[in-house]
Amino acid sequence: MQQIAQKQKVDPGTTKIEGHLLVKCVDQSGIVSKLSTFLYTHGANIVESSQYSNDPEGGMFFIRLAYHINHQEAVMSNMEQEFEQLAEGYQMSYQFYYPTIKKRAAIFVSKDLNCLMELLWEWKNGDLLMDIPLIISNNEAARHIAEIHNIPFYYIPANREIRAQVEQQQIKLLEKYDIDFIILARYMQILTPQFVARFEHRIINIHHSFLPAFIGADPYSRAYMRGVKLIGATSHYVTNDLDEGPIIEQDVERVDHRDDVASLKKIGGKIERRVLARAVRWHLENRIIVEGNKTIVFH
Repeated sequence: MQQIAQKQKVDPGTTKIEGHLLVKCVDQSGIVSKLSTFLYTHGANIVESSQYSNDPEGGMFFIRLAYHINHQEAVMSNMEQEFEQLAEGYQMSYQFYYPTIKKRAAIFVSKDLNCLMELLWEWKNGDLLMDIPLIISNNEAARHIAEIHNIPFYYIPANREIRAQVEQQQIKLLEKYDIDFIILARYMQILTPQFVARFEHRIINIHHSFLPAFIGADPYSRAYMRGVKLIGATSHYVTNDLDEGPIIEQDVERVDHRDDVASLKKIGGKIERRVLARAVRWHLENRIIVEGNKTIVFH
């Protein structure tokens, strides 16, 4: 049994808080009943339940349960401890979350600011419930945007020759600010395997093509040369395989022969912004379970 529960301090000023329980295990009879009964016996009221099985005959089962529970730390701690026995019996991997505690995101960006601006707009508008303690960039272009929003900005020049040294500086900042996950908002640098491993399934990237098409650099020019009729964008968790990590969200728009590279980039920028914002929202709302190189996303 793999336990991946997360302990978090809860605001004692709230009478009831929302909790999320994500579970994956081999599909077998009685799982939903066991989970719902367990939450009921601990005073939790289920307000949302989403489940999926990739094969009811011995496949994998996935479920996300949202529930309301008494805010008392002792109640939640006791529930999580007792859940270990249930999880052991069904060989469950699981996570407990309490979204009243905001996740802390570091945004990495280069000179293209369209995705950064969208994230900050949705954040200021209250649609992305997270804290943004810092913005890191290998370009000065985003400094004034960070200053307008009173977010500390760190300019760290980066290239392949000094990549490891740069990442050590970045890691120190991420630890200083107690960062939970990273958003690559058009950060045009490849990360080292060591950095990726340190933040497994906690680095969200936006790629400006509809993967798996046009992996790598300059996808709009290659899409134009190919004469595509649809262009898109893909948000995914970063792995050591370039642009091949578990896909979280995608979207497309139709184009035709009249659209040159500049036009494709303009249309694509709009897609990139909304796709990345949605992927970040699903992550914040604990709606994603990673299975191999795929994701189960409970919208």
